[in-house]
Amino acid sequence: MTTRNLAVVAAGVGAPSSTRMLADRLSAAAIEALRDEFGTDVQASVFELRDTAKDVTNNLVTGFPSPKLAEVIETVAAADGLIIVTPVFNASFNGLFKSFLDVIEPSALTGLPTLIGATGGSPRHSQVLDYAMRPVLTYMHADVLPTGVYAATEDWAGQADASLPSLPDRIARAGREFAARVAVTDRSSRIADPFALDGSFSVTGGFSAE
Repeated sequence: MTTRNLAVVAAGVGAPSSTRMLADRLSAAAIEALRDEFGTDVQASVFELRDTAKDVTNNLVTGFPSPKLAEVIETVAAADGLIIVTPVFNASFNGLFKSFLDVIEPSALTGLPTLIGATGGSPRHSQVLDYAMRPVLTYMHADVLPTGVYAATEDWAGQADASLPSLPDRIARAGREFAARVAVTDRSSRIADPFALDGSFSVTGGFSAE
């Protein structure tokens, strides 16, 4: 059985967090589909950005990640698939989400199958997926799935419009589509360490003549 590595990133700032809850449900749906429909084993790493908020800020100022933040960045950059979820603040993604992306080299996400999700109080903010999240991740050359999942407060309470697909149905659909994309990638076997020095660099100073 082949193994795929998933990185799951939640940009919620509260605890408990509906953002983390959505990230967990999306990853569970994707893992189930990968195992049951594609015969693929999964290694999932889950990160809450609130745990590295200070590290992200320090990286923005100094230009260097802490070991804790470097681990998150390395895991995301080397994954076969990324699930990333943000709460909606002022009609867009929150600052923690954007700041985290700002400390990642844009090329590090090239070709990375990415499932986006967002949470908010009102269904009116659902388009944040397409006018805010999708453009910035596409700019970073991530392979963003057409289907994203937005969860409003009423979705969790089961009070959403009955004429529309339910939140569990939308999660299951997104999970299957994401799994199909991840199942056929070999990305993690082709990714080099994003923090590795250039091969011509000499630890004694300067660069070699190679």
